[in-house]
Amino acid sequence: MREVDPRRRVPRTDALLADPALAAAVGTLGRDRVKAAIVRAQDRARRGELTPEGVRDAALADLPGRTPRAVLNATGVVLHTNLGRAPLAPSAVDALVAAAGHTDVELDLRTGRRARRGREALDALAAAVPDAGAVHVVNNGAAALALAATALAAGREIVVSRGELVEIGDGFRLPDLLSSTGARLREVGTTNRTTRADYEAAIGEHTGFVLKVHPSNFLVTGFTSAVPVAELATLGVPVVADIGSGLLAPDPLLPAEPDAATTLRAGAHLVTASGDKLLGGPQAGLLLGDADLVHRLRRHPLARALRVDKLTLAALAATLYAPSTPTRDALHADPARLRQRLERLRDRLGEDGCKAEVVPGVAVVGGGGAPGVELDSWALSLPERYAEPLRTGDPAILGRVLHGRLLLDLRAVPESADDRVRAAVLSVGD
Repeated sequence: MREVDPRRRVPRTDALLADPALAAAVGTLGRDRVKAAIVRAQDRARRGELTPEGVRDAALADLPGRTPRAVLNATGVVLHTNLGRAPLAPSAVDALVAAAGHTDVELDLRTGRRARRGREALDALAAAVPDAGAVHVVNNGAAALALAATALAAGREIVVSRGELVEIGDGFRLPDLLSSTGARLREVGTTNRTTRADYEAAIGEHTGFVLKVHPSNFLVTGFTSAVPVAELATLGVPVVADIGSGLLAPDPLLPAEPDAATTLRAGAHLVTASGDKLLGGPQAGLLLGDADLVHRLRRHPLARALRVDKLTLAALAATLYAPSTPTRDALHADPARLRQRLERLRDRLGEDGCKAEVVPGVAVVGGGGAPGVELDSWALSLPERYAEPLRTGDPAILGRVLHGRLLLDLRAVPESADDRVRAAVLSVGD
């Protein structure tokens, strides 16, 4: 009997489109994109690059994956920049969904007339920091500082300590950001020591403002000195303080971290901060301070290019109104309760033949906030070989590999996900 040409066994397009997995993909990606992936897989089979039986799986593998993928953050870094920093509170997630359609973002439904854009978010931010004469929101922390520099110091000088000219991440440096606005930097002091006299000698008729930057992602210790905002505020020029991490009020857990309320009371004319760090909200740049200064920023032409969309405004308002956030809950998690939680998970895994240990650990804030602060924590310890399959599995679980062991610190993982963690660990097997 003559052997049938394998190319004749390549499944038909209509049969593949009827496959449940590919049919489901049509619902999310569209028929044309799925059909194109099928045709590419069929052509590969006809060229002998894969078997006819492998066409379905090849077509599925060629389709775009879910973007972005949800990840359970078991690293012990509460605000993990590579994982998008702060997870949103459930109420903020609901607000995002509601804002995905038509909303009253710039409309007063009562009068039927145009209203101030994002008024709920702005009112909530103002209520959270009563010391601010006015508030404004842009699309991230760097944008907040860029807007301030453009509106207040373009063609003029920004006086700043050399020790505060930081790199803000991904290769971007504060001096480059500020210089791009048309402002000139007047550096004072040295890397480790800057005095009031240094600022006084630099301030003159060309000064736009004095900039105070919190070096939130590193520590300088030893023979150091810096000038606090309260002293800078007496120099007769505006003081802009970039506090970075978005802490709006003091937190006893983070005594060295500057907050917006305290900084304004100390005399800062303008405070800039991020919304997706310690505040626990969406990516946003917060501007709080003197009403006249904030009004100048809000009406500057650049403000239009930096404005936030309706989704961010909705999530920010919900975050500010929420009684707590996942970030705050993770930072203030009780280590004893976390240990008990992990021991229950360990025992359940042991009942299914998976040996794990519960070990003490140290968590950190992350996200360029509170450097040097260590949080007592606990972790589930597994062999290192678990790391890759858990990281690429469903759900994706990212832990920390240390000394040949995979450590899963569940401080930033909701307790409701423990069953999913257990099932994912068991799926790796021996």
